[in-house]
Amino acid sequence: MLGKRTVLAESWLAFCVLALLCASALAQSYPTHPVKLIVTSSAGGPPDRTARLLAQRLGETLKQPVVVENKTGAGTMLGADFVAKSAPDGHTLLVSTNASISVGPMLRSQSPYDPLKDFAHIALIGNFPFYFMVRSNHPAKTFREFVAIAKAKPGSLSYGSSGVGSLGNLIGELLKQKGGINILHVAYKGATVAVSDLLGGHIDATFIADSSAVEFVRSGKLRMLATATEKRVPAVPDVPTMNEIVPGVEGALWFGVSAPARTPQAVIERLQAEILSGIASSDMQTGLAGIGMTPIPLGAKDFVAFIQNEIRILAPIIKAGNIKVD
Repeated sequence: MLGKRTVLAESWLAFCVLALLCASALAQSYPTHPVKLIVTSSAGGPPDRTARLLAQRLGETLKQPVVVENKTGAGTMLGADFVAKSAPDGHTLLVSTNASISVGPMLRSQSPYDPLKDFAHIALIGNFPFYFMVRSNHPAKTFREFVAIAKAKPGSLSYGSSGVGSLGNLIGELLKQKGGINILHVAYKGATVAVSDLLGGHIDATFIADSSAVEFVRSGKLRMLATATEKRVPAVPDVPTMNEIVPGVEGALWFGVSAPARTPQAVIERLQAEILSGIASSDMQTGLAGIGMTPIPLGAKDFVAFIQNEIRILAPIIKAGNIKVD
């Protein structure tokens, strides 16, 4: 009996060693052909610019072309669903965002994928601060004054977002709930249209999530009242966070990289190492800063916890506001 147990133990040990060797070989041979990096929005926006910076870096370190492909539709979910249903071999990756992972599935009665079960989330890259902006001639000179006006005249102020269920919409709902104020939400088909209407005086405020916010301030066209970030943004240290005036109001547009579920762990670990190393490189640091992104490098385990936490925060906001897109 003891001999049989010894043989079984040795066989199991041999199997484990073989599995480790195979995993190591897989990680070293990956990738065997060009990698697709799927962006769920159109070219030119923050996700696309982030993807192209990362693609250039990964192409150099993986020794294979990394091709950015824009797949738009269904509020970012078309591209995400494409990745979820792709071969789990690490050759089709998703630039994951709030819209495709933590928010989108909760806005629909039936989501085509489960944001946690159908993906292997590899790494968080960073986020774009959300800046709360008004016209330069708006009566509210500070965010505190904006909140005071909203309380004194319920329903008199409005804010625009890039659409129902967008992060700007959700932060606005959070502001209404936490601040006990009534402000009108105006949904647009994209942030550019919202900014245009803000400049035209049709709405009182909107959120801008990239470096163009600072340019609008420098041009004298808009005033930055607050950021929706957890901490003050180093680029604008004198601008308070919304959280300082109305505790509990925060949010940022984040970007990460995800793969289809069941992608081999060795491939996930290789990609995680390359992505995190890339974010730490001086070239990417400069590139990300140039497009207004704050790097927040997190590995797979911490990235999943980050997503789970955001879902916990946003779920009650969506439910309380009855926010749906179908």
